[in-house]
Amino acid sequence: MRTIGWDDERDCIVMVDQTKLPAEYTTFHAETVSDLIESIQLLRVRGAPALGAAGAYGVALAAQNAEASAFDTFVEDVEADADAIANARPTAVNLSREVERVVAELRTCSSVAEARERTLALAEEIADADVTRNKRLGAHGAELLADGDTVMTHCNAGALATVDWGTALGVIYSAQEAGKDVRVVANETRPLNQGARITTTELIEHGVDVTLIPDSASGLCMQEARIDAVVVGADRIVLDGGEQFGRQGVVFNKIGTYNHAVLADRHDVPFVVAAPHATVDTERNADEVEIERRDPDELREIYGVQNAPLETDVYNPAFDATPMDLVDYLVTETGVYEPPLDRAVFEDADERTVA
Repeated sequence: MRTIGWDDERDCIVMVDQTKLPAEYTTFHAETVSDLIESIQLLRVRGAPALGAAGAYGVALAAQNAEASAFDTFVEDVEADADAIANARPTAVNLSREVERVVAELRTCSSVAEARERTLALAEEIADADVTRNKRLGAHGAELLADGDTVMTHCNAGALATVDWGTALGVIYSAQEAGKDVRVVANETRPLNQGARITTTELIEHGVDVTLIPDSASGLCMQEARIDAVVVGADRIVLDGGEQFGRQGVVFNKIGTYNHAVLADRHDVPFVVAAPHATVDTERNADEVEIERRDPDELREIYGVQNAPLETDVYNPAFDATPMDLVDYLVTETGVYEPPLDRAVFEDADERTVA
């Protein structure tokens, strides 16, 4: 099944529960907006493109569940739920962007029945378009890889971070489809181990040769010439670096990405970011992007077992910022771009509607 979708029988959202992987493959039904927000914050559903679909479906769910009273009141109630969904995680731009898109559709409706039908139809369209985009993105990215290459990746940017196929791992799957033998080195991605739990599970299921390493071993692997390219996803890309980074763009992705980018630059290993156009935020600069802080107990404990004194101060950011001068290629559904990026390419076309 897809990572996230709509259950017609139960009239609610259904998703793969990623918190249970790899021990158990199971689904979770979000029957209320509160269920969905909890799922986003607990990382039952995660990854920028999947969060975009979750946001779209969330507005549809809010419309299904809102009281069918006066239409103006109905719209106000749905908009309030939509605002809560959009702010469930602040860093990934896709979540708020797709929420806004479905809310805009809601505002063009003239009845509760029409609103319910059209918001769900648009959410389904957004989910379908994500799969199509990822396939196109993967095909473009696969051209950067040679037969026999070993690719390092960080966190999970595969099928489970999208509606299906994936971005960074989509490049691997597309290379595999093209007949290339590509191996993967996956960082464990502390503290929640999405690389260990999710990326390795996906790759093994796809028949890809994968080796798991601790995050801190990435430099050694590059030093030993084990890595031909680093391919990662992105949660938000800005084209203006603000005061800290200047005019160059910045990639916000899972914490640790910057470390790998610096190491790749040091060892002349190509560093590739694979993300759809919708991940590029042309409206904000890097200073305006909030980096999410996660629960300190994600570091004080490991799977419920104490890992540090409970009074230990913890700094647990979910993402970091990689300046574009460390990125060799950005791969989107429309092609491969070499920084510095041309703002006009991302401002002139609304690639979110590519089907």
